Amino acid sequence: MSANANAFAVVFAANMLMGASSASAQQAAEPQQIAQPAQLTPQLINAAPLEVIPPIYVPHQQKAQIIGATFPATANLKETPSPSVARLQILLDRAGASPGVIDGYDGDNVRRAILAFKAMHGLRPDGVLDPEVIAQLNAVDPVIGSYTVTPDDTAAIIPAIPKDYGEMAKLKYLGYTSVPEELAERFHMDIDLLKSLNPAAKFAPGELIFGAAVGAGRQGQVVKIVADKTLGQVRAYGADNALLAAYPATIGSYANPSPSGVHTVLAIVHNPTYTYNPDINFKQGSNDKVLTIPPGPNGPVGSVWIDLSEPTFGIHGTPEPAMIDKNGSHGCVRLTNWDAEELAGMVSKGVEVDFIS
Repeated sequence: MSANANAFAVVFAANMLMGASSASAQQAAEPQQIAQPAQLTPQLINAAPLEVIPPIYVPHQQKAQIIGATFPATANLKETPSPSVARLQILLDRAGASPGVIDGYDGDNVRRAILAFKAMHGLRPDGVLDPEVIAQLNAVDPVIGSYTVTPDDTAAIIPAIPKDYGEMAKLKYLGYTSVPEELAERFHMDIDLLKSLNPAAKFAPGELIFGAAVGAGRQGQVVKIVADKTLGQVRAYGADNALLAAYPATIGSYANPSPSGVHTVLAIVHNPTYTYNPDINFKQGSNDKVLTIPPGPNGPVGSVWIDLSEPTFGIHGTPEPAMIDKNGSHGCVRLTNWDAEELAGMVSKGVEVDFIS
């Protein structure tokens, strides 16, 4: 399986390096690609075609240079969320190939999700959005649905959470600090995208709002997990070696590398506390004593902890889902809260976790 996982990384890297290919450059330079989109609406996203998304991802800065060379007046055009990319992200999320935060922006996490989706369906495992992927992903049912805010949604909101662990340890629960934050996580969305879909919303009880219809989530029995440091992705496999689910992940950092080799799951803890020990892990500010940080989705390890046989290491959630695979961790494997919860529902004690690079 490690050989297959490494093949994933090689093929993906090769295709990402093709981002400046003539085909992509030509698509980026077409005039229709530079027009500012209209205000995002549920109808716009639900009807958005996937075919307008470039097959190969071109970073915005590179795209701006290409466009600016042909259309100088648009060289500083600000990137805005794409309704087509938002629809693609929701469809990938439903299919078990998580793009992480649904924000309407193309990028590495989206392309890694496409790679995983293709592997699930026996296609060449790369990040290219080709007609076969579009044909298998396309669905007629809406990807944006409606939701009525409830009193329970507003009742659990807490005041702003301090960043300092010493102050954080004085609290009882690290919950959501706003209804939009709470609902954005429920819909796997970036909070800005949620607000842009509901520009006049007060997010009060009884109010009808719109959010991503991500579905019920993946189910199954995971027998092996691969933590791919090269791709920044966690992949969960079933008994028949089939890929059940894949998630973007922050796996350690240069200063605090994750473990190597094969380890096992020891326990799954929902709503975990976090033990801060500056002598073992890292030192935050002037906090030089062991602290117990209370549970909650905004705690240091998010809403779930999958404990591993390597001491102090685990797979866990995060209070900052938009930063997955964009900044380092302290050696552990960090997923969005919703991805960590889904994975936790499919694993059990004794499942192997293979760290590869």
